[in-house]
Amino acid sequence: TGFTGSGASDSDKSTGVVALVMLDLRRRGKVGRLGMCGTDGRKLPAIRAHMKAALGDVYSGIDPSCIETWPPDGVVDREAYVAAADAFAPGDVAVIFTPDDTHGPIARACLARGMHVLLTKPPVKTLEEHRSLAAAAADAGRLCAVEVHKRYDPIYRDARDRVPSLGAFSYFTAHMSQPKHQLDTFKAWAGKSSDISYYLNSHHVDFHEWCLRGRARPEAVTALASDGVASERVGRPCEDTITLAVRWRNKLEPPALQEENQGREGR
Repeated sequence: TGFTGSGASDSDKSTGVVALVMLDLRRRGKVGRLGMCGTDGRKLPAIRAHMKAALGDVYSGIDPSCIETWPPDGVVDREAYVAAADAFAPGDVAVIFTPDDTHGPIARACLARGMHVLLTKPPVKTLEEHRSLAAAAADAGRLCAVEVHKRYDPIYRDARDRVPSLGAFSYFTAHMSQPKHQLDTFKAWAGKSSDISYYLNSHHVDFHEWCLRGRARPEAVTALASDGVASERVGRPCEDTITLAVRWRNKLEPPALQEENQGREGR
């Protein structure tokens, strides 16, 4: 929604992302009923006022008042997603953008009710959870996907289509950083429910893996981190930088170990 505990975010996403996209899809007749679920109903009146000011009063045909909300105003309910999922029908879609450690329980509840699921990255935080969620989606016969939207960007798709003509993989590096004030936006999550590796540069890690599918495979990963600035700002252990060095082996060429350096940094 672009709303933080202190009001509108001062990042480049002050109008939000998911609510704006869904309202635009509704305006164009692509989706119908919309619902929004959180945990703290005390915030909902302020969130509605923010969406009206940032979206409804700005964009033609966008009406945030159509969005149903859970839990009820004034009520704090950490499992409000259960009632929200019960209110929708099999075949409906749940889009989950919540703290990382809540993705699994919410997604499984929605899948169990016959809903398709789209999860922000990471879908879950461990390999065991990932396998469990994939099994739940298969058992339910529903789609469960990760929102790595660079795959749908025409520039990235074009680059991916050109990669095979370049020969065997040799080297790939990617770097992303963000201003320190982003720590304030995610202060309630940072270092507790998530870490910067899931937000910074993970799109480009995914892009690289997408390009090399069937052409090479990772064989070893080394991760290094530094901290200090973020920990002081949020008041708990939190990484400033995370750097991955990944060793790959080409599959379509004579076997030779290749190197990949994927840097992630947040300041």
